[in-house]
Amino acid sequence: MLTTEKIVNVFDAFLPLLLTIIIVVFILWLAHVLLIKRQYDLGNEKLFNRQLSMLGLTIAGVLTVILALPVSESSRNQIIGLVGLVISGIFAFSSSTIFANLLAGIMLRVTKPFRAGDFIQVDDFFGRVVERGLLDTEIQTEVRDLVALPNTFMITRPISVTRSSGTIIFTTLSLGYEIHHSKVDDLLTQAATNCGLTDVFVHIIELGDFSVVYKVSGKLEDVKSLISSRTRLNREVLDVLHDNQIEIMSPSYMNQRPMPDGSKVIPATQRVKKEHNTHSVEDVVFDKAEEAEKIETEKEQIQEQVAKLQQKLSDASDEKEVIIKKDIEILSQQLSNKKEQKPNEN
Repeated sequence: MLTTEKIVNVFDAFLPLLLTIIIVVFILWLAHVLLIKRQYDLGNEKLFNRQLSMLGLTIAGVLTVILALPVSESSRNQIIGLVGLVISGIFAFSSSTIFANLLAGIMLRVTKPFRAGDFIQVDDFFGRVVERGLLDTEIQTEVRDLVALPNTFMITRPISVTRSSGTIIFTTLSLGYEIHHSKVDDLLTQAATNCGLTDVFVHIIELGDFSVVYKVSGKLEDVKSLISSRTRLNREVLDVLHDNQIEIMSPSYMNQRPMPDGSKVIPATQRVKKEHNTHSVEDVVFDKAEEAEKIETEKEQIQEQVAKLQQKLSDASDEKEVIIKKDIEILSQQLSNKKEQKPNEN
């Protein structure tokens, strides 16, 4: 009889703990299925937020189980302290780079120095932003490669961001002293204007021993054509100067073949029929960055529409209120789908 009573008392003491463990395990399993298992196609960067949430739920579950232990309060506090010490030790012995990149990623999200689709230059890395992750920032380079830059690298170096409203492109060249600078100014201005640049200006950079170094610059409105516009500018400079019988080289130029005195090295004028190309260089090189920018822009547009509808909601009648709420619900679903959408990996 005494033995049975002890068993019942032990069972009553551990029953809350058993129920707590069952409930915690079920909640963690359900959260894992909803947050991670069914979202395996989101990619590591998108899943990272969900994995952090899962980690937080797991820690909360462990603490809940500890609080349900049938022990004294002092023993329970000691167990909680031991668990905290173990977790702190894991973080301490883990790579500090992970947490540094995480904090740097949060900093970049707060300061927002750039957005998806922007051209950025960080040290020797140049390209368009594809994705801003918590641990790294992915850019697409001029050769279409994807480069993941750690966020600690991003915040410890100057970042040059090309403004979407327009940027200045330029090219430099050296010409002989026998050519008057006013004529060079006119021709270089004409070349820059021919390739669609505005607010063109020409600088004399250096007066060398054998040549004058000029720099022609202009504002490019469509920054998405940055690479091809640089090529067009160089091409126009060549065409305009050669058409006006001006050779682009220093007078100290020395050729290995004999040349008559006074001869000029200028290619013969040729008019080549240009093939029609429906895709620019940037469409091929920055395809993923272009798609990322498009997704980001669509998300901002949806958020603006939701904000406008919410403003109208306060003054709307009951009938219109139902319609507006329905529209907000549809837009919210579209925004949720956009947040889950990823640029094409191919």
